[in-house]
Amino acid sequence: MKLLRQLYIQVLIAVVLGAICGELWPVFGANLRPVADAFVKLISMLISPIVFCTIVVGIGSMSDLKKVGRVGFKALLYFEVVTTFALIIGLVIVNWIKPGAGIHANAATLGTSEIKSYISAGHDMTVVGYIMHVIPTTLPGALTSGEIMQVLLVAILTGAALVLMGEKGRELTVILDKVSHLMMGIVAIVVKLAPLASFAAVAFTVGKFGLHTLWSLGSLMACVTATMVLFIVFVLGAILRTNGIGLVKFLRFMREEIIMVVGTSSSETALPGLMAKMEYLGCTKSVVGLVVPAGYSFNLDGTSIYLTMAAVFIAQATDTPLSLGAQIGMLAVLLLTSKGAAAVTGGGFITLSATLASTGTVPVAGLTLILGIDRFMSLARALTNLIGNGVAVVTIAAWENEFDRVRAKRVLAGEPMSMGSEPIAQVMAEIP
Repeated sequence: MKLLRQLYIQVLIAVVLGAICGELWPVFGANLRPVADAFVKLISMLISPIVFCTIVVGIGSMSDLKKVGRVGFKALLYFEVVTTFALIIGLVIVNWIKPGAGIHANAATLGTSEIKSYISAGHDMTVVGYIMHVIPTTLPGALTSGEIMQVLLVAILTGAALVLMGEKGRELTVILDKVSHLMMGIVAIVVKLAPLASFAAVAFTVGKFGLHTLWSLGSLMACVTATMVLFIVFVLGAILRTNGIGLVKFLRFMREEIIMVVGTSSSETALPGLMAKMEYLGCTKSVVGLVVPAGYSFNLDGTSIYLTMAAVFIAQATDTPLSLGAQIGMLAVLLLTSKGAAAVTGGGFITLSATLASTGTVPVAGLTLILGIDRFMSLARALTNLIGNGVAVVTIAAWENEFDRVRAKRVLAGEPMSMGSEPIAQVMAEIP
C-alpha cells in the first residue's frame, strides 16, 4: 500500500489502464484528450515564471557577467557536439536497417490534406523567421507566450541588469528566489493530477490511432526506439561516467520525471522537476537556471535522432534515391533546423517538413506515411530529450567546478540530504 502512494507507480498504473480503455472503448478514449491537454496547459502555465525566476536568480547571484557568457558558450558547444552525434548515429542505423525498404509508396498519390498545416508552418521556418520569433513583441508578452526561447532572452537581460544594479539588484534577486519557490509549490499541487492526465493521454492515443498503427510501421518505431536506447546507454552513459555517475543510478533518481513523460508524451511536464532535482543533486542554481531552459530548445537529442531517421525512411519508402552526399547535406540542414523544433507546437513534424522542403530531394508528401505513429514516437523523443538535458546540466556544472560530486554520490545512494536552510521533506515535496 505504501508503494501505491508513490506518484510514479500511480502514473504507471494509469498508463496501463489508459491503454486498455483506449483499445476496448476507442470512442470514449479519443474523447479524453481535453483532460490530458488541460494538465499539460497547467504545467505549461507555470514553466515561464519558473524558468524566468530561476535564470534571473542564477545570473543575479553570480555577480559576474563573464561567467554567464562562459557557461552559455560551453552549453551551446556541448549541445552542438552531442546533437551532431545523435544525428550521425541515426543516419548510420537507418541506412543499415533500412526500415522503409519494400514499402514502395508512390509519392505522387500520397494525400497531403492531413499534413497541410505542418507543410505551411515548415515553409515559414526560416533562420531569420526563427530569430525574429525569439524576440517577443513586449517584455511581459514573453512570460505569457509560452515560448521558452523568449523567456530565456528576457530573463538573461533581466539578470544582467540586476548584476549591474549592485546591492539593489541583490534585494530583487532574493524576492524572485522566493517567487520561484512559490511556483514550485504550485507545481507540487498540480502534479497530483498526473495519474488522471496520463490515463487520458494514453486512452486518447490508443483510441484515436489504435494499437494496429504500431504494427503497420513497427519497423520504423523499433528502429528509432532501439537507436535512442543505444544513444542513452553508450553516449549519455559514457558522458555520465566521466563525471563519476552511473547511468542506472541516474535514471533511478530521475524516475518520477521519466514516468511523467511516459504518461504525457511531453518533456515540458517534467521541466520544473528536472530543474529542482538537478539542483538537489549538487549542481548550482546558476548553472541549472541557464542550461536546462537552453537545453529544451537546443539540446534535443531524441528529436535529432527521429528527424534524421524519419527523413531517410521516407526516402526509402518512396524509392527516392539518396546519395551519401545528399544525406550529409540533409544532416547539415538538420543541425540548424532541429534547433527550432521546440519553438512551435508540433515542432518535430514541422522541422522535418522544413528540412525536406529545403533540400528538395525527399518528397514532403511522404510525411503522410509517418503521421499515424508520430504521436507514439513523441514519447521516445521526449524521454531521450529529458535524459539528455539532465546529463547536460551535470556535465556543464562539472566543467565549471560547480558540481558537488560527493553530494551527488550520497544522493544517488539514497541518503536523505538537506538543501540550504530548507528541510529535505519540503524540497522533495516541490519535486514532481
